[in-house]
Amino acid sequence: MAAKFEVYTDKAGKYRFRLKAGNGQVIAVSEAYEAKDSCMNGIESVKKNASGAEVVEVKA
Repeated sequence: MAAKFEVYTDKAGKYRFRLKAGNGQVIAVSEAYEAKDSCMNGIESVKKNASGAEVVEVKA
């Protein structure tokens, strides 16, 4: 089963998305968006930019 994005409305009525792995585990959750179109744009941004993202370790 492939990964998938789920779009939903939170308790405050804002749009959010979560990215689920093929096994159903949530691996990313978005910020809150006022409009569904903005949420969809956020998904497209992740699709476009995540594959080339650098991994950086941050130490506290």
